Formats: sequence, structure tokens, C-alpha cells
Amino acid sequence: MSAEAATASLPAAPSVAWRPTFNPWMIAVVVALAAFMEVLDTSIANVALPYMAGNLGVSNDESTWVLTSYLVSNAIVLPISGWLVRVVGRKQLFMLCLGIFTISSLLCGLAPSLGALILFRVLQGAGGGGLQPLAQSILADSFPPEKRGIAFAVYGITVIVAPTVGPTLGGWITDSYSWRWIFFINLPVGILTLLLVLRFVEDPPWANRIKEALAQIDYIGIGLLTVGVGALQVMLDKGQEDDWFGSHFILTFFILAVTGLLTLFIWEWWFSKSPVVEVRLYKNLNFLGANLMMFTLGVIYFSSLVIMPQFLQTLLGYTAEKSGLVLSGGSVVLLLTMPLIGVLSSKFQARHLIAVGWVSLAAGLYYSALHLDLDISFGVANLVRVVQVIGLPFLFVPINLASFVGLPAEKSSSVSGLVNFMRNIGSSVGISLVTTLIARRAQLHQQDLAPNVTGGATILHNAVTSLAAHLMASGVDAARAMQQAEALVYRSVIGQSTLLAYVDTYVILAIGAAVMFLFSFALKRNQVGGGRMVLE
Repeated sequence: MSAEAATASLPAAPSVAWRPTFNPWMIAVVVALAAFMEVLDTSIANVALPYMAGNLGVSNDESTWVLTSYLVSNAIVLPISGWLVRVVGRKQLFMLCLGIFTISSLLCGLAPSLGALILFRVLQGAGGGGLQPLAQSILADSFPPEKRGIAFAVYGITVIVAPTVGPTLGGWITDSYSWRWIFFINLPVGILTLLLVLRFVEDPPWANRIKEALAQIDYIGIGLLTVGVGALQVMLDKGQEDDWFGSHFILTFFILAVTGLLTLFIWEWWFSKSPVVEVRLYKNLNFLGANLMMFTLGVIYFSSLVIMPQFLQTLLGYTAEKSGLVLSGGSVVLLLTMPLIGVLSSKFQARHLIAVGWVSLAAGLYYSALHLDLDISFGVANLVRVVQVIGLPFLFVPINLASFVGLPAEKSSSVSGLVNFMRNIGSSVGISLVTTLIARRAQLHQQDLAPNVTGGATILHNAVTSLAAHLMASGVDAARAMQQAEALVYRSVIGQSTLLAYVDTYVILAIGAAVMFLFSFALKRNQVGGGRMVLE
């Protein structure tokens, strides 16, 4: 029997509908709290890196491994979460991941050296990697399909809002106390959540068939996944810093990533008897399309999270805390609109909501490109961010819903693991993409503007003369005034070229969102308003 036929022959749902003993909304709050804590930790450490480097006596470049190590281990665990559920059991695995995450957070805060901190971050990332997909899987099984959209909206608040809160919270904690407290704050939350999970969360019958995969551990698949995903994350994290393929280091990791991931796909699809990553789920084209869209959403959303604070800090001199506040308006909008989209998802087809989301996102990004300038005020920057995020709830919730359509309930852990994996990889790709785009486009625009500020150019002569006159009027001697005037003109050129690079990046992201709008109609239709969502 083919993989496709085998998947199709599985029941869409158990013959007797299972429902949790406790109120599913209590379960939603508990698992969302765990996911929020994990997602927060992916961004909260960013602003503290200089403090870590100074305190531990290492360079700033070396300190970035604190982020890379977490992302690598996190990304490796995500796609194998479905297999781990078959080995351990879902509730047990969720509690194990939560316990590892909490204990390793304590160890990170106590780390005496960079090497120890990186080791503990690897453990923290491994524990955190299982929290997101398991939380989503628990929600999918705890709520009936007609209410699943609202449940995913609660989960979406944690995943989308946490990265915007992280840098601001991390900056405040680091400035007010110590970088070690960005890890210590996980302790009370982790312990409380662990107790609540023990009390309220339970497994449906199909999510607790433990030890069936233990006898046939896919060592080859695990090894290929570790090599491929680990190399990919390192390459994306260090690529721009090392000039991409101009570096033998990056080229080596690129070859390892491509070879490892391609071999993994072939091995898991055709040869493995107990695949650690269920790549055969991609025979369902609707699931494949939802994964592609979640990857693209990860690229665009996390790119936008990087662009605005970076623009404000590098060109306008904002502090990390103040630039983080610019993101707060968008976070409020997301908090208010996510539940609304959860309700709408029970009344409208997922693909129609997704189409609205991509159009809104494309328009918001293009609006950002039109209103970005070197004189932008704090209020306008907040408005730009709000416009950017209006379309996000129309995407996150419906795409997650679409990914479960037509797949059996016992595959929910594998489905959520792969969807979250694609979003996380998309976020890494997006951050690397915009960092590279801004650097390369700024160089190009600087070359275009250079003829206007070369010796003998009328524009340069007039600008320098005018600035020098103002400086001399302030008491600066003539020779020094000319030097300062030339320096100011050069800095202006750098600022203008960098501004144009940010504008170009927003336009490119807007085009990407517009292309996804066209693909949204390729998703299968689904029944809404009650009953299990099935393909028509």
C-alpha cells in the first residue's frame, strides 16, 4: 500500500469523540503560557549580548553563539516532536520539555563562562523545542473543530506577541538588574506551569500509545536531521557576518545543510521503517501548501520585527528600550484582533481569510516603504508598525487550521511539529535575508549617490559651503568648519543610502506577500461552522 493510500485510509477522527475532563479554556491558558515563555526566550537574550560578553570576558562575536546554540537545538527537536510523542507520550513529553527548559534556565543564569552558558542554552533550546508543537497539538485535540480557530488564536497571541515583548523586556531587565535575570524569571513561571499541566492536561487515547517507536529508533534519521538543521542554522546566523559564500566556513556549512536535509528527506520517505520526521505527510498537497505559507509568514513577520528597531537605532539614535516601545502598538492590535479572527475562522473558509491576510500584509509593508524617512516621528513609526501587523491574525490562525485539514487526529503532534519547524526556519531565513539585503542595497545606493558628492560636483560644493558658513557663524574656524562640513555631507550620504536600502527591503517583502496571495486560492476548500473540517 502506498504512503498516500495509507494516510487516506486512516480515520479522520476517532469513532467516539473524545473530550478533556477539564474546561478546554483552562488547558489553553496553561499550554499557551508554556509556549509564551519559550518563544519569549528566542528574542529576550538579543539585547543582552553585549552585557554577557563584557561580564564573561569574551568578544561580541563570540557571544552570538548564545543565540545560535539555542536556535540549533530548538530547530532539531521541532520536527521530531511527533516521533517523541510516540516514544514518551504527549503529556509526559510536554512536562519533560517544560522541566528541562526550566532547569536549564536556572543553569544559564548561573553560568560561570561562555562555554557553560552555550551548553546550557543547547539544553534550554532542546527543552523549548517541544513546547510549541505540543501546545498546539494539545489545543487541536482539546477543542472541537468548530472552536479550534479561537483556540489557535490564543496560541497565536503567544507566538506573535512574545517576540515583540522580548527585546523590550530583556533591555529593561538587563539595564535594571543583570543579564542573568532574563533566565531566572523563567523559574517561577516554569514551576507554576508544570504544576498546572500536571493537574489539568490529559491525553486522548490516540496520543498516548507510548513506546511503539522505542524499539525501532531511527538513528540515521536523527543524525541526518541534526547535521542538516544544525548546519543550516549556523549558516543563516553567521552568513552575513562572514560574507556568505566568500567564506569557506559558510560554504562548508551550506554543503552540510543541503546534503544532510536532502538525504534525510530521501531516507525518511523511502527507507526508514519508523521515520523520526513524517515527511510523507507532504503527500497531502494542502498540508504542503500550508507549510509553504507558514514558512513565508515566518520570513516576513520576523523580518519586519528586525527592520523597524534596527532602523530606529542605527539611523535615528533610539535606545533599545525606546525602539522596542515602537513595536508595542502592533502588539496591542494583535491582542485585540487575534480572538476576532478565531471567531471569523468558524464562519469563513480558511483560504479566504488567508487571502485577506496576504493582501493586508502586502499593503502594510508597501505603506511602510512609502512612509519611512530620516525625520519619522515616534508616533508615525508606531502607526507604521500597526499597519504592518493588521494582516497577521488573518494568516497565523487560518494557516494553522488549514494544516490540520484532511489529516487524522493521531497525526496532530507531527503536523504541529512540522508547521512550527517551518515557521522557525522561516524566521531564521528572514532575519538573514533582511540583514543581507540592507547591507547590499545600502552599498549599491551609496555607489549611485557617490557622483553627487565627488570633487568638483556642484551639489557637493554648495552643500559644503552652506554647512561651513553655518559652522563658522557658530564660532568654528574656517579650516575646521570645512572639514566638519565634508564629514556631515558624507554622513548624510551614508544615511540616505541606508534609508533607501530599508525602503527596498520593505518593497521586496511586500512583493513576497502579494505572491502568496495568489497561492492562497490553491488551498483546498474546507467546511466551516460545525463538524470536523474536511476537504471538499
